[in-house]
Amino acid sequence: MTFSLDDLRRWPDLEGPDLVAVDAADRLLLDESAAARDDVPDGGLVVIDDAYGALTLGSASDGARGIRVHQDALTGQRALVSNASRLGLDDTFSSHGLDADLVRDARVVLLRLPRSLRALDDVAGLIAAHAHPDVVVFAGGRIKHMTPTMNDVLRTRFARVDVTHARQKSRVLVSRGPHDGADPQPEAATVDGLEIRAFGGVFAGASIDIGTRLLLAHLPELTSPEAIDYACGSGVVAAALATRHPTLRVIACDQSAAAVASARATAEANGVAERIEVVRDDMLGSQPDGSARFIALNPPFHSGSAINEGIAPHFFADAARALAPGGELWTVWNSALQYRPALERIVGPTRQVARDRKFTVTVSTRR
Repeated sequence: MTFSLDDLRRWPDLEGPDLVAVDAADRLLLDESAAARDDVPDGGLVVIDDAYGALTLGSASDGARGIRVHQDALTGQRALVSNASRLGLDDTFSSHGLDADLVRDARVVLLRLPRSLRALDDVAGLIAAHAHPDVVVFAGGRIKHMTPTMNDVLRTRFARVDVTHARQKSRVLVSRGPHDGADPQPEAATVDGLEIRAFGGVFAGASIDIGTRLLLAHLPELTSPEAIDYACGSGVVAAALATRHPTLRVIACDQSAAAVASARATAEANGVAERIEVVRDDMLGSQPDGSARFIALNPPFHSGSAINEGIAPHFFADAARALAPGGELWTVWNSALQYRPALERIVGPTRQVARDRKFTVTVSTRR
């Protein structure tokens, strides 16, 4: 390599300063795939869910060109672009959605294993349907996040799945012989009169989690012409608001590509797509200062598998920026996290609307 992987930087995000842009699983994936990548023609390498660019730029530094990349997280996509620009490798890859063009005729695929088995099956099925018959898939992760069921999921789409030796608490699954491919389809369900659609990896899948259920039960009648479903996931709140208020326009935003696709499908299934604008966004980055009157939020509080109480205040701060004076932020949160002081400090006066054994709903009014 012409640079050290340690030179890579994370996109300024919310996960904590102790996290790095490259980990042992990235390094193992690059080492295990090195020989296979040597024989790949330009355009034959695909990288999926590269956290901050280590797999893509490590491969580019080894000579790969025309690399096709999909990253579910918008922060990861921006980190890749930023790192590539700093290292002079910004012409070595292109970003794609999770679709047939991403993997068409691919010879080698590098994949960071998702936590969700449905997300893994979505990716494996897509590769099996559209990649070259001789494709080799290197899927790696940290052992603590891997399960034997991941091997079973891959075996439904590939004839052979080999397991590498572990190194630094990481492992790689190597799959060959694609068969029974299929394009990803959202899971579908009808819950409390709402149609829900969810692609693999989206929070709560095609259901309504108990926190969102409590929020939906207490949302007010709206007088403003527009509302925002912030960190929208499958778009349940956006669809509920649009269904309850026939003239309301809703902006649904999330940084996850799978969530954005799910929210669009949910809006379509409920017949309200013409009044819901779904945006892939880093928090509320595309919303002007002081422009919003009503925001509903179920903030994420996990970084990977660990609870991280530092994430939600960043969401509160961007909501405060986007809200007009007197505008309201309706938030549901795990009661144990005690977010009310942060909401009071960051947004404005906050009152409790509802509480059950696990969750609290509050409304904060922008000063």
